[in-house]
Amino acid sequence: MIAPDTLDWPRIAAELDARGWALTGRVLDDADCAALAGLYPQDAGFRSRVVMARHGFGRGEYKYFSYPLPDRVQTLRAGLYPHLSAIANRWAERLGIDNRFPPSLDEMLGRCHAAGQLRPTPLLLTYGAGDYNCLHQDLYGEHVFPLQAAFLLDEPGVDFEGGEFVLVEQRPRQQSAPQVVPLFKGEGVIFAVRERPAEGTRGVHRRILRHGVSEIRSGRRRTMGVIFHDAS
Repeated sequence: MIAPDTLDWPRIAAELDARGWALTGRVLDDADCAALAGLYPQDAGFRSRVVMARHGFGRGEYKYFSYPLPDRVQTLRAGLYPHLSAIANRWAERLGIDNRFPPSLDEMLGRCHAAGQLRPTPLLLTYGAGDYNCLHQDLYGEHVFPLQAAFLLDEPGVDFEGGEFVLVEQRPRQQSAPQVVPLFKGEGVIFAVRERPAEGTRGVHRRILRHGVSEIRSGRRRTMGVIFHDAS
């Protein structure tokens, strides 16, 4: 696994500012991907399992990890957070939001836990042929960290067909704009949970984003999601 500190953070920050998402480049090697995906059939280490069709979320399923998180998940969550908190605070300032995010993940989680958001939110998702994930936002409670990440654990065009990661951005007084993110195995996408600042003719405004996954035409697609706030 590539250490989060070694990622190209100036590029990532610039792309997040420009469009609300950025690719990390490959972070997880084949062994990392296999080890993480191989956790899914187990019951130990997870707090809950969600079958999407039962809730109108789409088709497929996912499991939330329990604490303590697996080492790879914890390393990514703790290592990515300090870099993203600087971006999150810059976004808050541009949007005129008084709230600021602490510099460490432990402090962010302490804020969540004090408000009753005690349940860990990193998760594994698995999709088969015909599965998809409806557009949504991962909010979970009062305290929301405005960026999250998803890492693809299978190879597009080899392990599965279809299943593109999709973001849709709502723009003031304009039609919504979809974007398809070209993820590869072991690569992550960092993206806005709910909104991002953008420049317009009248100054800075909010653009609302939702994310999802298009229908898997064949094969199996597995993903690890890293969310930095916990759930109530």
